[in-house]
Amino acid sequence: MVAFAAEKQDRNLLSKIASGDGHGENSSYFDGWKAYEENPFHPIDRPDGVIQMGLAENQLCGDLMRKWVLQHPEASICTSEGVNQFSNIAIFQDYHGLPEFRQAVARFMEKTRDNKVNFDPDQIVMSGGATGAHETVAFCLANPGDGFLVPTPYYPGSNGFKITVEALEAAYQTARESNIPVKGLLVTNPSNPLGTMLDRECLISLVNFTNDKGIHLIADEIYAATTFGQSEFISVAEVIEEIPNCNRDLIHIVYSLSKDMGLPGLRVGIVYSYNNQVVNIARKMSSFGLVSSQTQHLIAKMLSDEEFVDEFIRESKLRLAARHTEITTGLDSLGIGWLKAKAGLFLWMDLRNLLKTATFDSETELWRVIIHKVKLNVSPGGSFHCHEPGWFRVCFANMDHKTMETALERIRVFTRQLEEESLDRVKPMAATTMMAKKKKKCWQSSLRLSFNDTRRFEDGFFSPHSPVPPSPLVRAQT
Repeated sequence: MVAFAAEKQDRNLLSKIASGDGHGENSSYFDGWKAYEENPFHPIDRPDGVIQMGLAENQLCGDLMRKWVLQHPEASICTSEGVNQFSNIAIFQDYHGLPEFRQAVARFMEKTRDNKVNFDPDQIVMSGGATGAHETVAFCLANPGDGFLVPTPYYPGSNGFKITVEALEAAYQTARESNIPVKGLLVTNPSNPLGTMLDRECLISLVNFTNDKGIHLIADEIYAATTFGQSEFISVAEVIEEIPNCNRDLIHIVYSLSKDMGLPGLRVGIVYSYNNQVVNIARKMSSFGLVSSQTQHLIAKMLSDEEFVDEFIRESKLRLAARHTEITTGLDSLGIGWLKAKAGLFLWMDLRNLLKTATFDSETELWRVIIHKVKLNVSPGGSFHCHEPGWFRVCFANMDHKTMETALERIRVFTRQLEEESLDRVKPMAATTMMAKKKKKCWQSSLRLSFNDTRRFEDGFFSPHSPVPPSPLVRAQT
């Protein structure tokens, strides 16, 4: 009784945000991380450990990054070649950030968008990663109780399929009827977790919709340079140039170097707003999460190296394409479905036919088998608020080639064992029993039946079981 009273008192000392569950750490997304941390895979020291396929990180071009750092020791103030800049960089810097940093980031953003748009360095606000950038934007635009329209599935936010104006209108009206003031629409393009991209027509419709409603459009474009193949990324910054009388005060872009450059640990996040008032306010708020001046100095030097940047972007696309082909070819050989995508560091894997029942409880059960038996940390669709169970995000760019081969081999062994177990159960059964078993969709049942339908959905084609239908679920979140 005393312990309970003390716990209640402790919780009362904290804010609702601090004592609530809004952080999401109770989801299976973070459960997978915990399983990995307890037993991380290592080819020699821990060959039976969990392989991390839940981390959307680009490690495929780390060699290029290391090579540049070794060739440019002057970029760091902690080397003999760069120490003469130590006093200038280590002292207090204002909230605007180093001018050379903002200029280099603006130029890099232009390059990752095929130089089709121009970015003004004075409209850039720095933040401690994209998460901090989103928080800053939210504080600038919304009050407690206000909502944003967020298409699902989203990172634990966009589905990447065409979003119809009718669907947006319905969601908007539903929010209003629930007394939720809608302040904006948040989309992630390219999409996490799907890896798909919004086309020009869709982006124009989003800008027109938000302009007509007088609400903000926040475009998370942190995967802009992760496209591969013949795909072309279109930024919201490009389409607003084509829209007459567009109210640009309602347009904001969130960006970072975590995905495109593979530098999540440096915590370089960016808010690019066309609204001068938002820029001024966000800049003042950035004191809560500034990018260190040493990091700014290093990044300014690196991104100002035009030859290096061009090579990095080009090589990154080639390596992402090769890795995507490697994993999809492996899944194809097993008959495992996946959603066709053009960007990202992951794919959207279809295991719906392995569920016992079409429920998220069954999805969680299958996920636990994958994480604890197969020893692969993949992320279930439910953790991304996907409305249909059985989809999983699989990250493929955060490991070397040998680890990817090991992961695919584990999947092969797992599927082969399921098939053998199924055949052993089926043999002694009578014909009527066998017929009944064939109707059962679960990972204990016949894998041959479950996996014989490989799905790769082309652009514009919506499967009856697509994770997001043509009119996607767009929800108001507070």
